[in-house]
Amino acid sequence: MVETRKRYHEQLDEMKQGTVRLAAMAIEEIAAGTRALLDADLAAAERVVASDKDMDVLTHAIEEQAYVVLARQSPLASELRTVIAILRVIHEIERCGDLIVNVAKATRRLYPHALDPKVRGLLERMGSQAADQLRLAINAFSDADVGEAAALEDMDDVMDDLQKTLFRAIFAAGAPDEAALQRAVQVALVGRYYERIADHAVNVSDKVRFMVTGSWRHGDDDEHEQPVDGR
Repeated sequence: MVETRKRYHEQLDEMKQGTVRLAAMAIEEIAAGTRALLDADLAAAERVVASDKDMDVLTHAIEEQAYVVLARQSPLASELRTVIAILRVIHEIERCGDLIVNVAKATRRLYPHALDPKVRGLLERMGSQAADQLRLAINAFSDADVGEAAALEDMDDVMDDLQKTLFRAIFAAGAPDEAALQRAVQVALVGRYYERIADHAVNVSDKVRFMVTGSWRHGDDDEHEQPVDGR
């Protein structure tokens, strides 16, 4: 029985470490995808697209391990919350990977046209902001730190402001022809992809809150918190 419990806790640790590794891969790809976009580097963009398969493989491996733990160990209370949180967190991270693939594909659609300097600077900041938010979210998960997780909402306001500024810059630049309009749409979509990555990071922070406290956050009113169990 002691050996079984030891292996059980090792499996939980392996899943948590795998989740952190998956997030690290996503953060690296956000940086690589952003750089490919800014540099109009088609080869780098293709590498980002191809690397998404590695994230998918790791995601599925963690999922399978979680299902085995649920089936064989019947975890209770905080351990059950941890497994559920892991299953939800890896989904959020996997979606971040898909979104940065979309950014990489936009590199092909915008090629060979150079980005407006102001737009370029905004996209660079949005890429950095998205990576920073995901990094903080996974640190909160790794440390089981609700305080760190709570900081994500304030950070997300920064991303929202950047997106609004990007849209204003796109509208100010105008689109003299259909080709320019299509490029403007692509740039707007890229901004949306970064904003969605940031949203997924906030979602990770919500899963951390659940994992640690057993409560889901519904809006900004603490009165709407719903405890999942009594521990």
